[in-house]
This record gives sequence, C-alpha cells and structure tokens, in this order.
Amino acid sequence: MKRQGCPRLQGVNIRNFSIIAHVDHGKSTLADRILERLGAMGERDKRDQTLDTLELERERGITIKSTPVRLKYVREGGEEYVLNLIDTPGHVDFNYEVSRSLAACEGVLLLVDASQGVEAQTIVNAYLAIDNNLEIIPVINKIDLPAADPESAAKELEDVIGIPAEGAVLASGKSGIGIPEILEAIVERISEPPGDPDAPLKALIFDSFFDAYQGVILFVRVLDGTLKPKDEIRLMNAGKNFEVDKVGTFSPGLVVGQSLSAGEVGWVAAGIKDIQDAQVGDTLTGRDVQTAEAFPGFKPAQPVVFSGLYPTDTEDYRKLRDALEKLKLNDAAFTFEPETSEALGFGFRCGFLGLLHAEIIQERLEREYDLDLIATAPAVVYRVTLTNGEVFETQNPAEFPTRDRITSVEEPYIKLSIMLPEDYVGPVMQLLQERRGSMVTMNYIGKRVELLYEVPFGEILYDFHDRLKSISRGYASMDYEQIGYREGDLRKVDIMVNGEVIDALAVIVHETKTYSLGRKIVDKMADVIPRQMFPVPVQAVIGAKIIARATVKAFRKDVLAKCYGGDITRKKKLLEKQKKGRARMKQFGTVEVPQEAFLAVLSTEE
Repeated sequence: MKRQGCPRLQGVNIRNFSIIAHVDHGKSTLADRILERLGAMGERDKRDQTLDTLELERERGITIKSTPVRLKYVREGGEEYVLNLIDTPGHVDFNYEVSRSLAACEGVLLLVDASQGVEAQTIVNAYLAIDNNLEIIPVINKIDLPAADPESAAKELEDVIGIPAEGAVLASGKSGIGIPEILEAIVERISEPPGDPDAPLKALIFDSFFDAYQGVILFVRVLDGTLKPKDEIRLMNAGKNFEVDKVGTFSPGLVVGQSLSAGEVGWVAAGIKDIQDAQVGDTLTGRDVQTAEAFPGFKPAQPVVFSGLYPTDTEDYRKLRDALEKLKLNDAAFTFEPETSEALGFGFRCGFLGLLHAEIIQERLEREYDLDLIATAPAVVYRVTLTNGEVFETQNPAEFPTRDRITSVEEPYIKLSIMLPEDYVGPVMQLLQERRGSMVTMNYIGKRVELLYEVPFGEILYDFHDRLKSISRGYASMDYEQIGYREGDLRKVDIMVNGEVIDALAVIVHETKTYSLGRKIVDKMADVIPRQMFPVPVQAVIGAKIIARATVKAFRKDVLAKCYGGDITRKKKLLEKQKKGRARMKQFGTVEVPQEAFLAVLSTEE
C-alpha cells in the first residue's frame, strides 16, 4: 500500500461520474483509455480491463466488482480538476449496487455500441440515472468498427430515452478516439458536488471489501462534513459505532490520506470485522453529532435465487465450508447454511442475487479453491399459505408441504424487457408464451422492437437466456426487475428410484408443465443409472400419483441354455424359479444412484 497524503486540494474542482452501459458495449475498455490519458496507469501496470480485478471479469468481459479511481485532469488553460470515476457492475443481478454507485455521482457517461444500438440494459441504466437526477453524457462507442452506424445509435437514444442526439460524443475505447472530448464534456456538463464541509458528517457507502489486516474497507462518497482518522462514526442502518483508523482515496489501489471532505470519494478503515455491518447503501455519520436523516433508498441485500452446493467427494465438505466463509467475507448478499441430502450427502443451501451471481460463485469455488461440486437446480422463494392460515416462505423443494396442507402458493414475478430486431419477434413471443409470460406492451423503434412482458421468475431460471440468444441469433438482449408475488397453480414433483424418493431432484413446477418435466427427468435418469440384476423403475410422482415412468432393464441370464430337448415343463420350471429369484432380489436389493447420474440430470434439466 502506498502511503502519501491526499487532502482535498484547495481551489481544485471535483467531478464525480460513472460509466454505464449494456454488457459488452466497451465500458471497461473506455475506462482504460481514460486512465491511460490521465497517467493513472504506468507502463508496467498496463493491461486490458484495468478496473476488472477478478480473472473471471476479464475472461467473460463483464464487471462483477466495481473499482473506483481518482484522476487528476488539467485543462489547456492550466485549470486543475479531480475526476472520481466510480465504476459500476455490468449485470442486472447487481442492479441495486449500480443504483448506489450512481447515487454517489453527479453525472454519467451512457455508453452505446455504434454497431448494436440501444439494448435492454442501456434503457434500464439510463432510467436509473434519470431517477438520481444525474447529468447524462451520451457516448457512441466503437465507431471504428466496420458495422458501426453512429447516426442510427444516436437516433435510437433520442427516440427511446429522449436524450438529444446532438449532445452525443463519438468515441472508440479501443483506439482512443474521442477521449479528449469526453474529458471536456465531463468537466463542462457535470456539476461540482454539493455539500458543506462544516456540517455534521454524512457519507454514503456504495461498496466495500474485506481486508485480512484492516477488516472491512468502506467505499464512501462524503455528502456533508469531514472524515479523518480517530473520528468516532456510526453506521445509521446497522446501528453500530466504530473508530476510524485510516482514510484515503483510490489510485486505483488504496492510497492513505489525511481526511475526506464533502464532495470527495474515498475509502475508510474502521476495524469493522463483519461485512454484514457495512451494507451497501448505509449512511455513515458522527457518533455524537449526527446528520438529521439517513441517505434515502437503503435496502438490505436479499438473495432471490437459491441452489444446493455439494462436494462430489464427501471428504471435501470442510474445505467447501471454509471456501464459502471466505467468499462471504466480501459479499454481503451471498448466504449459505448447511443442509443434508440423502442422495448427495452433506452440503450447503446457498442464496444468490441472480443466476449470474450463482454461476460466478460456483466457478470461483471450483477455480480458486480446487473443488469439484454438484449444484442442484436453482429455485426462487415461494410464499405458501397453509390450511391453518399460517404463511411461510420456502425455496427448498424438499420443504414444500403436501397438497392437502396448502391453501394457496404464490410465486415471484418479474417485468422482462427484451430488445431485438423485428425479424425475430414471432419466435421470441412464442418462447415467452411457453414460459407463461403475459404481454404488457410492444414498441417499435426503427427496425428494432422492445417487448415488455410479465413472467414468473422461476420460468427464466434455467435455459431462458440461452434459448433467447439462440432464437435471435445473438441479437436479442434482456433485462428484468422484480414486481412482487402472484398466486399460481404450482406442484412439487418428486423423483423415485426403485420406490425411494431422491430428494435432490425434487422440483416445484406449474401444473401445466408437470408431465413434460417429469417425463424428461425419468427418461434421463433411466439412461444414466447402471443396470442391475432386477428391473429398476424410475418414476415422477405428485403426492401419491405417478405421472411418468421409465424402467432400467435388468441384466438377462439365459437359464435355458443348458436345456436341449426334453419336455417343455422343464423349461417352464426353470423360468419360474428365475422369476421368484428376481422378485426376492428386488425386494431386498438397493440401487446406488451414482454421482454421474445427478450431474447428467442437473446439468441438462430445464
């Protein structure tokens, strides 16, 4: 860690801004060029996607963990500016984190790919910026691509969001075109942050991470007052007090400073041991002299998608628990609790912000901690009303009560926004109908269409995104927001092998899809379960009703091979004896379902 002073420079103007864009529109690359231009990257530190610190982020081309950076910009006349670039995650799963990062800014660069135009997340992020009353500077990126059409992209911005096309800056994050114009636009069009350095302390936490030596490091935007070491502070929503050890800014690494004043962006170390105490969106104030009210919009991080994680080797259980605890240190939204499955052994029920979040956690566990895992099918939280009037929430199909105890079941719904070329509207609408979606509206924007649908969240968990991309040849993009719970006719489908229920394969599904899903799972299981000396039935059941069945055929021994000639009754006697032996074997025999069978079913299950 570098140690150098960084007090707020007297007479220097501050601009706090963020870059927002749809996934893969060049946000991290543009940030690289800005950092290069302003000398924040030395020759030795140069690499692509500088602000993406995880290997997975660079590999997939998405930002998962935001990284702020403080930059110094000198205009031609010698006037100095401090630019605080507050990076934002680039996926719908982290929508709340994006909203808090934007709340710490006065303006944003809204990036649009010149060859792809306005996408679903472009619209959602633009409206987030508008809700926070931010100055929006549109940037048409990748103008040097052969397929680029900057005029159409700018017109789409004007038609869809209402941002004037003439204010757009043409740029290329790859070649550095337009970077000076972007910097000038930031200085001219984004206002200086308001705030009174002498007022009671008020600071917004927009991110945090856990440091093994200093505890939780808070990323803050100081709204009012001044923050310095030895100050007694209070986290308003957590209701806990701490003493500040260090403060500083980002370079993009942590740089220790003397203080942070109103309008500045920086970090705070205060010996906080638990990341749950430092939730994103909480307000920091003085312990004795407090601000009048907390910053609005705080909500605790709530996981919405749940899945079971089990080690394929049961001896790795302790190793998995240690790995989950380490990941939890840096991710307040991630939850886990121990659970046991008769089929899979000991594991953990984990909660995630969304499917991408689940995928990232699982991949990090396998890569960084060398674990081989089985993940059960992801599930959402269902709200069940029992016949005795009790209401409880469950996300584990194994805990789902029997039908005779249920009065009603409610499932979460989302508002799904899809942008696509008009050529693919028919097939995509058919896909949405299959997923029980109901249309809200359809808007034509030139040759592109925006579809708005209300869809059960559980219906898009499995392969919806892959199917959407496949149908539209990769041109469709989607974004969603949760809109509450609605009653649905849902059933729990259990899978039985040789009369034994396999708890890890239970699923909650709409009544209209029970047969097709049950048929698919039993056929798959029958393919992968090894043959026994007796036939093994694989059944999908709802309560006591069997809705689908497949049979793993038994090995056959030719007991008539030694019979040649003689009376037919001799052959019948041998066959009857074999039949009784099979029945006895089936009665006392057990079927071991191998791990490969679970992997095969859970990886292809829809």
